Amino acid sequence: MNWINRHKLPATKAIKHNDFPCLSPESLWNALHSTFNTALYHQVDLNILSEIDSKPTSQWFPFSREEFKQAISKCNNSSTQDPTNFLGVI
Repeated sequence: MNWINRHKLPATKAIKHNDFPCLSPESLWNALHSTFNTALYHQVDLNILSEIDSKPTSQWFPFSREEFKQAISKCNNSSTQDPTNFLGVI
């Protein structure tokens, strides 16, 4: 897959809070504020992190700033990259 070709953007849905879509900055703020701040003072059990399986890391080959600039200059706002095909990454 060539990562600089045009790709269809994914369909999106409005964020909903209390079964209503958040269509204004105020409604979005209320949804995010009430969702995330409800956990503000709750205890967190960090032992759950040890249950997460380790994933292999990808090898990144060195590239220069100029190579990076040349690669992204070919992109537009409707493109995406294939993470396995970026500047020779395997």
